[in-house]
Amino acid sequence: MGKIITIANQKGGVGKTTTSINLCASLGILGQKTLLVDIDPQSNSSSGLGIDTKNLENTVYDLLVEQADFHDVVVETKYPNLSILPASINLVGAEIELVNQEKRETRLKKVLNQIKDDYSFIIVDSPPSLGLLTVNGLCAADSVLIPVQCEYYALEGLGQLLNTIELIKLNFNPKLDLEGVLMTMYDSRLRISNSVIDEVRRHFEKKVFQTIISRNVRLAEAPSFNMPVIEYDATSTGAHNYLSLANEIYKNNQEFIKKG
Repeated sequence: MGKIITIANQKGGVGKTTTSINLCASLGILGQKTLLVDIDPQSNSSSGLGIDTKNLENTVYDLLVEQADFHDVVVETKYPNLSILPASINLVGAEIELVNQEKRETRLKKVLNQIKDDYSFIIVDSPPSLGLLTVNGLCAADSVLIPVQCEYYALEGLGQLLNTIELIKLNFNPKLDLEGVLMTMYDSRLRISNSVIDEVRRHFEKKVFQTIISRNVRLAEAPSFNMPVIEYDATSTGAHNYLSLANEIYKNNQEFIKKG
């Protein structure tokens, strides 16, 4: 049985899409059959894996709004063990089109439940908001991964996200768990980076990943070449960080996957 992990934080610029792309590519390198689900209208996860989103016949929009067949939307990437349900700009209107639809919060869950046994991991990249698309991601998930940048306003708005998660658990998805909090954009030269990590660990204790994602030039450059950092420069700090995260998540979920 596959583990569905939604990556969520309503703040932009925290490394959410970077984590989605590079975690999925790294899980694939580890031999884990992985599906990336891009539900962000910006479709950066899709383009970051080299998908030309302007020339796709079907996207996640068609899954959620038109209820298209999964197999008409999924795209095999050129990376090992990695497929994607790509996004497009059409998703901008999806929340408005779905607002009066029945079971609008669980459209994605219905799709992923049908195919989750085909993958070890399904990673959902959600938009930087707490709207209906993110709600769909949380309703479909077994757990949520929260990226938090090592900067001064790191915890700003985190309470609102945690409240949303609790509401989702209460009304739609009682088994939703916290996969972990991932510290991103770490700079060892800055005192604030270590202060923020200490504060987050006080709040979340063992739910903070041991892996920390450092600021890294190669990691920042990779998206402009439409590839994950492990393909762009496998020797870089960014590649090592995300391989470490993939290993940590895989080890933490071996029993979950075996239960399937």
